[in-house]
Amino acid sequence: MNTDNECSIIVRLSILICILLLVVSCVGLLFPSTYSAETPNWTAQAVGQDMFDLFLVVPFLLVTAIFIHKKSRKALLLWSGAMLYTIYSFLIYCFAVNFNNLFIIYCLILGLSFYSFAYYLVGQLRRSAGNWFKEGIPVKAVGYYFIGIACAFYLLWLSEIVPSIMAGTTPKNIIEMGLLTNPVHALDLSIALPGIFIVAVLLLKRKTLGLLLAPAVLIFVILMDVTIGGLNIVMRARGLEGSYVISTVMVVLALVSVLLLIRYLKGVNLTPTRT
Repeated sequence: MNTDNECSIIVRLSILICILLLVVSCVGLLFPSTYSAETPNWTAQAVGQDMFDLFLVVPFLLVTAIFIHKKSRKALLLWSGAMLYTIYSFLIYCFAVNFNNLFIIYCLILGLSFYSFAYYLVGQLRRSAGNWFKEGIPVKAVGYYFIGIACAFYLLWLSEIVPSIMAGTTPKNIIEMGLLTNPVHALDLSIALPGIFIVAVLLLKRKTLGLLLAPAVLIFVILMDVTIGGLNIVMRARGLEGSYVISTVMVVLALVSVLLLIRYLKGVNLTPTRT
């Protein structure tokens, strides 16, 4: 596979995803009727997500795309994390937001993000990208951090779910969102948290897949932490139940992840991504 061609494809896909994200975010923010079928709680979260996508995710993707065009390995690693985050977010848009005029665009963003990430990952594994990384990268620090995050969020979500199951009731947050289940619980318990744990194990064993996915997971965690913290602030601003304590904890986790990411990226060889 020609690396120049691969980078060009990733850049073009990123620009297309950014355009679609701009459409979704602007329509969601400028036309309140977009979320007219949602509860006030879920509407606040949808609007907060639109704001986050517009002012952080889109610029982040565009900046990484510029450096990917210049064959930057670090930009590719950062970009892959943004793709994971977009996949996660638009699984929720596609399956937990009431049908509206943006549904096809939701599906397009989800599909483009998923296949862009798969294209990137297969390409790097085929060229044995493990030699991108120096011996001194903080494998143990990041690996055990991932295990800690996975365990902490398992305990957090189960502390909300198990008591309701035992009492035969529905968790309060699901009732407030007006949903059948909490999509974050479903995605985290079944895919995201097991995935983080698996990446941690692969990283501790210094497997190529773990080395490639570790910075992607760190970016995913950073974006997710900022999102959770920001959504709590948006909800409080709209007079809904939100916790500044949770926002503070998420900011702290995001800062820790940023520091680990900086240390990790220092261990990436700067040789252009050519075979």
